[in-house]
Amino acid sequence: MIAGFAQLTPPEILNEPVKAYLPGSPERRELSDTLARMGAETIDLPSLIDGRFVYTGRLESSVSPHDHRRILGQAHLCGRAEVEQAIESAVTAALAWGRTPWEERAAVFLRAADLLSGPWRARLNAATMLGQSKTAHQAEIDSAAELADFWRFNVAFMHRLYADQPLSPAGVWNRVEYRPLEGFVYAVSPFNFTAIAGNLPSAPALMGNTVVWKPSNTAKYSAHFIMELLQAAGLPAGVINLVYGDPAEVTDTVLDDPRLAGLHFTGSTQVFSNLAASIVAKRYRAYPRIVGETGGKNFLLAHPSADLDALAAATLRGAFEYQGQKCSALSRLFVPKSLRPRLKSRLVDEIATIKVGDVADFGNFMGAVIDQRTCARLGTAIARARTGDGARLIQGGEVRADDGYFVHPTLLEADDVSSPFMTTEFFGPIVTAHVYDDARFGDMIAKIDATSAYGLTGSIFATERGAVMQALDGLRQAAGNFYINDKPTGAVVGQQPFGGARLSGTNDKAGSMWNLMRWVSPRTIKETFVPPIDYRYPFLASEPI
Repeated sequence: MIAGFAQLTPPEILNEPVKAYLPGSPERRELSDTLARMGAETIDLPSLIDGRFVYTGRLESSVSPHDHRRILGQAHLCGRAEVEQAIESAVTAALAWGRTPWEERAAVFLRAADLLSGPWRARLNAATMLGQSKTAHQAEIDSAAELADFWRFNVAFMHRLYADQPLSPAGVWNRVEYRPLEGFVYAVSPFNFTAIAGNLPSAPALMGNTVVWKPSNTAKYSAHFIMELLQAAGLPAGVINLVYGDPAEVTDTVLDDPRLAGLHFTGSTQVFSNLAASIVAKRYRAYPRIVGETGGKNFLLAHPSADLDALAAATLRGAFEYQGQKCSALSRLFVPKSLRPRLKSRLVDEIATIKVGDVADFGNFMGAVIDQRTCARLGTAIARARTGDGARLIQGGEVRADDGYFVHPTLLEADDVSSPFMTTEFFGPIVTAHVYDDARFGDMIAKIDATSAYGLTGSIFATERGAVMQALDGLRQAAGNFYINDKPTGAVVGQQPFGGARLSGTNDKAGSMWNLMRWVSPRTIKETFVPPIDYRYPFLASEPI
């Protein structure tokens, strides 16, 4: 333990600037070259346990969704024995890591952020584009800017949390020690955000915990580079252990260990519910912390006073950026009758201009959906709408999977707000509009709130302030992130802490001090400088005669 640095202050934290990748720019040339180089090779994707790469020989291919014949890597899958090794590595590393001064832990992740925003930027962006079919812009705001922001801002949030100390009256020194949890944390990350994949294991690790990390099977490629970057930044062996493998086998092994101290999860509502139920049914050394962010059926409510141009742009970006595979993506669109003709015409025309294809072509606005199963599921939903069963197809709807898993932007319309198209999360480029009478704006607010089990993101478009206030009040519980005259996507670390309630998760707000609080166990310490030497209190004295 290094003494004498209790008042150290971390560097000033600012959001990482987002590069534009304009034609002819240095970052565009570098990214294009990196895409060509990485896309032409197939690499090993070993698990990482106790700081060592583990090659099991049980292989699973990682492919490009927009070119599924292109094999990017061969992942070495772990079985129960390797997962148990990862747990032991985490538990062993916890003793030293949990006692490492906070500034030394912070330095690892601050260095990782600077490496990411500098020499590793093109590599992480290319990995995300190739493995998860994000465009250059979507990769840049995710695997470069947001991940760097998580690593930097979490340090600032940790510093603020540690500074929160109790009062100390005369003769007493009260203080709170923010201990890491006792045991290890299990991090389960999704395919759709490299930044989330990097944050789920690293946020608990920053607070002194050690982690077993299971990334999505469809994001193994970028996970490999995240771990290589953290190693380059000096992360000690065993602090974060990366395991690839069958989700059920890995999870069952982890949940069977009584030293499980926490679950940090982002993914589907059903999987999170199953994990939480399994944890509650078991006995552990301490009650594990359960933190999860799951699905959403996110909405945009347009008031008759809404600006049409802004409304159309928000709909197109909110619904179709990254193929609608954001947990915050726009899925329900509520339109007043007075705006329907012009908005419909605008959306139909604009959707026809959206280009879909290989993300290495910077002219494409959309890439492919993540895998064949997703493509088939979305195709089935669109086919149902073509028959008029629950919704009508207005524009788009093309699905093809010959060379890549491409689902084109799709606009539907439903008359019934309880239609499956208005209540089911599709997690793809499908947005369903419902038209309401202008005079029933208040009723529409109540229906939006009542017809979804989720509570993640939503937005109101209106130029009349009274309508904005009415929506803010009536939709108070319907969205953990609420937007006024903006699309319901694009939360920025340090600006809009992200998370929702209801079936959208525990709302512990990734990228905030609230999330970091979940990964510590406070210990209150009271020190009395001159303790009493007699058990008798003054009130025991006799009255004078």
